[in-house]
This record gives sequence, structure tokens and C-alpha cells, in this order.
Amino acid sequence: MSRPVNGTVLFDLDGVLLDSGQTMLATLAGVATAALGRPITPADLPPRALTIPRAEVLTVLGVLDADAACERWWDAALATAGAADSCGRRLFPGALEGLMALKDAGMATGLVTLQTRARLPWLLPEAALALLDVTVCRDDAEPKPAPDGIQLALDRLDTGAGEAVFLGDTVGDIRAARAAGVAPLGAAWGYATAAALAAAGAVAVLDSPVLIGPGLTTHIGRRMTAPRAMPHRR
Repeated sequence: MSRPVNGTVLFDLDGVLLDSGQTMLATLAGVATAALGRPITPADLPPRALTIPRAEVLTVLGVLDADAACERWWDAALATAGAADSCGRRLFPGALEGLMALKDAGMATGLVTLQTRARLPWLLPEAALALLDVTVCRDDAEPKPAPDGIQLALDRLDTGAGEAVFLGDTVGDIRAARAAGVAPLGAAWGYATAAALAAAGAVAVLDSPVLIGPGLTTHIGRRMTAPRAMPHRR
């Protein structure tokens, strides 16, 4: 693929493009139910269940081998939760329009996610997938906070780190982007707070998904110092 003239915007999936919080909670509860042999509901999950590693959540609930439980039951629980949850495949308001605006402006787009490739059709609407020039999943590279996935996306797009930004909603996302040399942007509508994203080193923290669009590329090449507020415009 030829190098994009107008810049590249890379995204995390859950909590940035996809409003999947309730689906993820139901998935955790489903895995715990299968592993423990008794009903577990999202209300039974520990505080901050969406912001700590899933193995830690399951261990708190009493699952003895959390990694093995996830390996065995996660995909089935996720598919079931997504099918039952009307929000399971819902993009945040403005996300699809922002992706369309990026493509209309001639910019390259990409996804770097901790989800596996097999799960993408369950999670992301086809209209959004069609607007992404590259998708890098946990099958393809060491997951974030390692920079490998972001670097792989840049390689596939033939784009330098200084020509891209990465929009993520967790401390791990911000650290991965910084390690890859890409300007990290924080999505405060996701799983981490604006303060946490700023402390992790985001060059800017957005407060609404309606800000997704060509305006993100104004941060390309910014020095990784303190973040600043962004105005409400695309």
C-alpha cells in the first residue's frame, strides 16, 4: 500500500470505537459461571472489572485457573453476550461518521486491538470494518502495552511513526503508542479516566467520540508532553 499523503490515524477498539462495556461485563460473568458451576451476574463482578486484567477479575471471583478458563469459555461467552446485548455491536455516537470523514479526507485508518481476529465480525459492524485500511489483532503481534501491534500497523501502511496518531482509552494504549514513537491521544469516554490517560502521557485527551475525524491528525508529530483540551469540532 502506498504511503498516505494526509496522515494516519490508528484506533483501539473497545472503549474507543465500540461501546462494548456491558458486553464485556456479561462475558466475564459468563466465563465465571461456566468455571464455577453457579450463576454469576455482572453485579457480582468486582469494582473496576473493565479496567483490570480479566484474569484478575476471575481470580477474585474464585476461579482457580483464570487463564485456562478464558481459553476454554471466553469466545463462547462473548458471542452469547454480544447476541443478547443490543449494544454489543454499537459504535459510539460519531465514530462511524468520523471514520467516514477521515477516509473522505484521504487519510489512512487502522485498528490495533487486544481482540482476536475471529471476534471482529461479532463485535464491529461491517460498515466500520470496511473503513479500516488495516486491522492488527492479538493474533498478529504481542498485545499492548507492547508497541508491536502499532508498529506492525504502520509497517503494513508503509507509514512512519512520525506520520501517525493513535487513539486509545487505557493506560496500556498510551504506553504502547509512546513506545512505538506515535503521538498518543486519550479517549476519555472509554475505560480509563482522563486524568489517568494524561498521567500516562497522552499528548491530548478527547472528551467525546464526536471529535473523531481529520482533526486528530493535527497532533501528528507533537512532542509527548502534557496533554491539552480539544475543542468540540471535527
